Amino acid sequence: MRIPFRRTVSWYLVFAMFAIGMAPAAQASLSPSEIVELSNVDRAQDLARIQKVIEMRVIRDRLEKLGFNEEETRTRLGKMSDAQIHQFANRLDELKVGGDGLEIVIAVLIIAILIVILLQLTGRRVIVK
Repeated sequence: MRIPFRRTVSWYLVFAMFAIGMAPAAQASLSPSEIVELSNVDRAQDLARIQKVIEMRVIRDRLEKLGFNEEETRTRLGKMSDAQIHQFANRLDELKVGGDGLEIVIAVLIIAILIVILLQLTGRRVIVK
């Protein structure tokens, strides 16, 4: 069975996937209309969040392997500005220890589906013995 416009559809899919892959991800958010100063309460909360993460055994062991003891990490945290502490605390929320691997699974499934579609469009068959 021949599919009409098979070559045209194949090239269209190739160019469409290339164009989709090259498009940058756009992110938008509201920007504040005035400068917001961080208060001491925010610094204390951020330091508590950072300290909670640092006290985890895995993180503590890794810091010790890098040559940092608890006192050194506390002094370095004390030298950081309020903005740096706040940024560091916010980045801890984004951190995924070990990663979840969901992106890899989705990418593999999409590639497999594209291969199957391409094989169907070209009329080829894969026989596993």
